[in-house]
Amino acid sequence: QVQLVESGGGLVQAGGSLRLSCAASGRTFSLYAMGWFRQAPGKEREFVAGISQSGGTTDYANSVKGRFTISRDNANKAVYLQMNSVKPEDTAAYYCAARSNGLGPRATYAYNYWGQGTQVTVSS
Repeated sequence: QVQLVESGGGLVQAGGSLRLSCAASGRTFSLYAMGWFRQAPGKEREFVAGISQSGGTTDYANSVKGRFTISRDNANKAVYLQMNSVKPEDTAAYYCAARSNGLGPRATYAYNYWGQGTQVTVSS
């Protein structure tokens, strides 16, 4: 099993940057592909970015491609989401998730473990 705790959310102006972190517990972090999802009020949770176990493969939603970067540090059991050029439509609760297989579908059902989320608010 793995437990996930997100941090780094907050209020940022449009065009600014924010870096989210997700700390994982458990001895087998490197065996999990990781993902970031987000959920805005009244909307379904949606895929943002994913990264393979080694970090060698990444995947992004079209809405964030070129602006967000996912990365991981297996030695420190952490995954990050660097958010640049943020827009008001990026406002949402952001969730870290783990998948006990390789990088898979961009869907919530594909991930086994979830954090509690961190709120990101982008002002215009």
